[in-house]
Amino acid sequence: MTTPIRLGIVGLGAMGRHLLTEALSHPDFTVTHAVDLAPTTVAALQGEHPDVSFSTSPADVIGADDVDAVYIATPPATHAALAVPAFEAGQAVFCEKPLAVSKADAATMLAAASASGRAAAVNFSLSDRQTTRYLEQAIADGRVGDVLGVEIRLAFPVWPRAFQAEATWVGEREQGGFVREVFSHFAYLTDRLVGALVQVHVEMEYRDEASETGAYGLMMAGDVPVHLIGTVGAAGPETYEWLLRGTKQSYKLTGWRDLFVAEGKDWRPAELTGEPGSEATRLTLFAQAVRGEHPRDLADFAAGERVRQIVEAFPRE
Repeated sequence: MTTPIRLGIVGLGAMGRHLLTEALSHPDFTVTHAVDLAPTTVAALQGEHPDVSFSTSPADVIGADDVDAVYIATPPATHAALAVPAFEAGQAVFCEKPLAVSKADAATMLAAASASGRAAAVNFSLSDRQTTRYLEQAIADGRVGDVLGVEIRLAFPVWPRAFQAEATWVGEREQGGFVREVFSHFAYLTDRLVGALVQVHVEMEYRDEASETGAYGLMMAGDVPVHLIGTVGAAGPETYEWLLRGTKQSYKLTGWRDLFVAEGKDWRPAELTGEPGSEATRLTLFAQAVRGEHPRDLADFAAGERVRQIVEAFPRE
């Protein structure tokens, strides 16, 4: 029987708590430590999970003798200060996106990961979705034909979203905004399926000192144009839509999981099979990476850095 990987978690906001729940029941992991700066959060979770050591000090995880791998779910400007010493201590790192905000932080993270030789992954939620695998195969098989363009449409009646209410930084310009938090996932998807993104013309719209209320961009993935339009504050439902236009088939991904295909005038549901993809399956892939494998459906730091570069190309002055 394979020995479970001892996991430490830093950051117990919405994503950290979700991954904690998944890791506690995952056969590849034993959660030994979990850390958050909020004492009330730590106290509440300690009562629910007495077998895990909770604290308010990241030093209880980073470099700890009984932690093999670290999951980082803190604001992005703090990622480097946690990931670099973790690598230096011989720990693997599973980091929330975006990888970092600054070029300097990202460079130190990539260098530390390379020097350590440990697994280094970024938690992009589309990396192992069945929709992503289906699209990848459709392109490889020639079913799409020539790729003519990609369109990304995002709309939020309110930002931050309700589940992010406690994470005030998500609504602030310095580290937050929907371009970093949501567009980054679709930038990863485009990078993986079509090619690395290069800025042509991008703009941000602001109404006050908070994060962006609009984002508009033309980018290129090789010779394929990629358009983004994103808004905050408009009436209507939240919208997450990624469209791939091809000469033979076009595809529309909506709401993260629903994939439609068109060969003529009408959209029809794509016939998806296999594991849908989730936090649990990405933990399985991360476990494989920790044990020396190189799972294709797990985003590495190099992919995270390509996404960071295009996300940070949007002006925030």
